[in-house]
Amino acid sequence: MEQWTSLLLLSVALGLDAFSVSLGMGLQRVRLKHAFSAGIVVGGAHVVMPGLGMLLGDWLSDSASQWTTLGGGILLFGLGSYTVFASLSEKQSTGYTLAGAGIWLFALSVSIDSFPVGFSLGLRDSEFWISVLSFGFFSMVLTWTGFVVGRRAGALLGTYSELLGGSILCALGLYTIF
Repeated sequence: MEQWTSLLLLSVALGLDAFSVSLGMGLQRVRLKHAFSAGIVVGGAHVVMPGLGMLLGDWLSDSASQWTTLGGGILLFGLGSYTVFASLSEKQSTGYTLAGAGIWLFALSVSIDSFPVGFSLGLRDSEFWISVLSFGFFSMVLTWTGFVVGRRAGALLGTYSELLGGSILCALGLYTIF
């Protein structure tokens, strides 16, 4: 049960980055068909990126098993810290367009942080398909939610969602270490 709870929290934390970016984009009144497509692409990217990380982490864990848990925890905590500090700093909004290469740039920008998370899970020998499909599903749903909420809410919520996501990653990292 504890492993499922950690996976659920990690999936939501990774998806909150996509939520916050799509929330900001939703404020610009993105068409719903583009938002739908973006959610699918983001979900796919959140399957591929941590999947690659997990494969690499699993490969490395066979040769360095005693340091893998500590390394994975440090990666999670570092990524969470970066997310928290980035959410508190002043940002310039990136002008994405959800057509052509813009949709892929959007998906890559919100899923790149899932690679080291997947890497740390690979070091811990986690369930591959359950993990990556959970990441993809929650990221897709949270991306759609961000676009819809963004059409109705202010920009303040975006900062808090990144802060929450980073805090969850920090907590999971500390839990893994200790």
